[in-house]
Amino acid sequence: MEKELKKFLDDTFKPYGNFPARVDVEQELLANLLEKYHDLKQQGKSDKEAYRLTVDSFGDVSEIMAEVRHAPSNQGEEKFSIHKTLKETFKLAKQSHSKFSSTELKQSDLSDTKLAEADFSFTSLSESNFNGSDLTNATFRAAELRGATFTGANVANATFAGSDLQAACFDKANLTGTQFKAAALKGASFKDAILDSTGFSHCDLSDVAFDNLSLNGTNFSGTSLKNTSFKNTAFNDVTFHHSDVKHTVFEGATMDKVTYALLKGAKATLDNVTIQ
Repeated sequence: MEKELKKFLDDTFKPYGNFPARVDVEQELLANLLEKYHDLKQQGKSDKEAYRLTVDSFGDVSEIMAEVRHAPSNQGEEKFSIHKTLKETFKLAKQSHSKFSSTELKQSDLSDTKLAEADFSFTSLSESNFNGSDLTNATFRAAELRGATFTGANVANATFAGSDLQAACFDKANLTGTQFKAAALKGASFKDAILDSTGFSHCDLSDVAFDNLSLNGTNFSGTSLKNTSFKNTAFNDVTFHHSDVKHTVFEGATMDKVTYALLKGAKATLDNVTIQ
């Protein structure tokens, strides 16, 4: 598959000729694409499907070239690093709808940046800082975000599908309409977050605390809620379809009659719960 992905990159960059640092660029991106391809194979994808998803995640080459052309080319200058340049591309992506998929950006500082509608699919962003950033309608498909922070960020209507968000921090973040699908969220923090119409579908929310929040139209569907805490949380039109709530904590919660009935039917422990 390395041969096929290399041909894909050669064809992609062919219109740009032999620009400075082309070898470095293609080697870096080939390594990223191969890593994503093997990850997809481990998820049970066929060779054909894994290749298609890998290629589809690549994004817009013009965004990369816009930065590459500003890289140093003289032999006396410091050797060009595509890894560093791609990080800078993120920092310059204000008010952009760009795709930045299939890149290595661990521990990046992307705080207070406008990244609405940006595509971070298949990107390694563990321990990255998105605090205060605008991420409305952004896409994080199969992204590595373990330990990333989104404190105070606007993440409304974003999509996290198949992403690793273990120990991520969404404190005080606006997650209105955001959809988490098959995401690993064990140990994540949502203190003072806005979760109106937020969807958690087939996610792992073990050991997550949603204490003291106001949940309106939030959907927990087919989700693992082992030791998940909703202490003193207000529920309004919240659903838990096909979710195991037997070991979920609802102590001190306030909820509407429909939510209460659904949880009662699912054998949740509802001691000290107030029904509105």
